[in-house]
Amino acid sequence: MIELAPYAVTEANSRGRQISEPAPLARGEFQRDRDRIVHCTAFRRLEYKTQVFVNHEGDLFRTRLTHSIEVAQITRSIARALRLNEDLAEAVALSHDLGHTPFGHAGQEALNACMKDFGGFEHNLQSLRTVDILEESYAEFNGLNLLHETREGILKHCSPKHAELLGDVGRRFLEGRQPSLEAQLANLADEIAYNNHDVDDGLRSGLITLEQLDAVPVFVRNRKLVEARYPGLAGRRLIHETIRRMINLMAVDLIEQTRANIAAAAVTSLADVRAAPRLVAYSAELLPDLRVLKTFLRDNLYHHYQVLRMTDKARRIIQDLFAAFMNDPRLLPPQYQQMARADKPRAIADYIAGMTDRYAMKEHRRLFAVGEIG
Repeated sequence: MIELAPYAVTEANSRGRQISEPAPLARGEFQRDRDRIVHCTAFRRLEYKTQVFVNHEGDLFRTRLTHSIEVAQITRSIARALRLNEDLAEAVALSHDLGHTPFGHAGQEALNACMKDFGGFEHNLQSLRTVDILEESYAEFNGLNLLHETREGILKHCSPKHAELLGDVGRRFLEGRQPSLEAQLANLADEIAYNNHDVDDGLRSGLITLEQLDAVPVFVRNRKLVEARYPGLAGRRLIHETIRRMINLMAVDLIEQTRANIAAAAVTSLADVRAAPRLVAYSAELLPDLRVLKTFLRDNLYHHYQVLRMTDKARRIIQDLFAAFMNDPRLLPPQYQQMARADKPRAIADYIAGMTDRYAMKEHRRLFAVGEIG
């Protein structure tokens, strides 16, 4: 058992749950949070939600579920190296996308546009809303009743207007304070995962090529290391060996720079973490390489015409569904009809955000395709 650092989150310094519960018998409180997340409905739905490629486009591409599991693995490994609370870090990583719409960022942008006059839509806020309100698993409370530190890790960013409505979990945005190191870590582990795995899926799909990646120094350097060690290696093995080295490079850099930042800030407690600037960070030497990689993915993968064609369809599906339900909320399932009596736009957003890709497409056909039976 690794002794936690004095600035890690523990059960002793946790701010606890919104609703008091008896302590678990055979596991810790943060393990309980992780387990509740893994067993919740929203987590299962991530299997059929887009990362980059819509679910029906192929069985080998990453989904929100496989992405979340990969983020959790990276988060947990780095948390152990930094002597942080692995269970909390893993819980935040597993839950960070629970509120994401179908069809990835295109779905979020479309739903946010639909909600512009009704408070907007942001998937971090929706993830928190999911674990606080929307999940219906327990007799004594709505949501999952997670610990404060898990909830604050889910809420990566938040406008002051929204923060004022969120009580204690939103206060840090108004006070300019930081979340735990575990939460900061999960945020950057998310970035490590999607930057590298989007390269992998892009190559697997054929939308980007190894020749194009010659313009990305961090990929080229690691590919050359692989080629030098394994002459003649090609295909999927070359790609996998290169990407695993890129992940390791970023993780080790993050560990070393974070340790240096903690030492420089003389952090000795969780209170020091909250009062300090962001401590979990990459080195200044690595950042230019990461910017080049992100720009490459944006220009060559996310903006590839085949991806844009699908995301354009996705936007229309979201817009059509929202408009139909706003026009006649009786088209909603009974549970959401009841919610719509109090706040129709938000109830519709909750329903759409909870859909998987294929369910959204099926619901669209039910409402708009001639001959389809509801």
